[in-house]
Amino acid sequence: MMSSVINALSVDIEDWFQVGAFESTLDRADWPSFEHRVERNTDAVLAMFDDAGAKGTFFTLAWVAERYPALIRRIVAAGHELASHGYDHQRVFTLSAEAFRADLRKSRRLLEDAGGVAVTGYRAPSFSIDQQTPWAHAVLAEEGYAYSSSVAPVRHDHYGWAGSPRFGWRPVDGSGLLELPVTTARLAGRTLAAGGGGFFRMLPYEFSRWAVRQVNAEGHPAVLYFHPWEIDPGQPRVPNAPLRSKVRHYANLSAMEGKLRRLLRDFRWGRVDALVEGMTA
Repeated sequence: MMSSVINALSVDIEDWFQVGAFESTLDRADWPSFEHRVERNTDAVLAMFDDAGAKGTFFTLAWVAERYPALIRRIVAAGHELASHGYDHQRVFTLSAEAFRADLRKSRRLLEDAGGVAVTGYRAPSFSIDQQTPWAHAVLAEEGYAYSSSVAPVRHDHYGWAGSPRFGWRPVDGSGLLELPVTTARLAGRTLAAGGGGFFRMLPYEFSRWAVRQVNAEGHPAVLYFHPWEIDPGQPRVPNAPLRSKVRHYANLSAMEGKLRRLLRDFRWGRVDALVEGMTA
């Protein structure tokens, strides 16, 4: 039987060349010259959500919104939440507090201009709010964001804030800002990454289904994410990227759409802002 818990499925809107795995291989200055596939892939994601009758949150790079405003309007028209993923995928711990504030303001302006709706949610590129950025949540609160979904409470070589709360928490005293981490599961005393992305793509579907059921049984909604490029097995290859980056980025691309359709069918899904509103009511 399907759980009555409404979970949050989110989409990090970025193109295949904008990912953390290739940030040391591909120069941002070259981005305009690469083949852009984000619009067609996001439209495919929108169709998938529509087929399932599900709503979600689209954490979108303002770099994309600046170039494809009609895509942003389609996201909003379909009833999904438009939220910020920053401007051009710079990790928060590479920025100063003031540079982060400037990025937040620029991104929100571009997203709101394109979508015609208020943007109140934020997700840091590569979940880069962690112990290195003790000021980041305060800046988000000062800028009027209602929530952040920027922490992965795991230990990982690419990102993570091990030991941080697994479920929604308030990182700034006296502020209404809620941090809603991506989902983790517990097994044999260990916290396991189970929030989507490469873990969802590469591990058996049964693991993700078990993890969502576990957190739902504990009375919490799951927060999962994926990227439009993950359903695009025909995307260009980056031949000079490190082997580990290639494995992380390209493994199981052809299986991803089918797994997502199962996920959409097996659980109930809604927007992150609706989930946050329910938690703060």
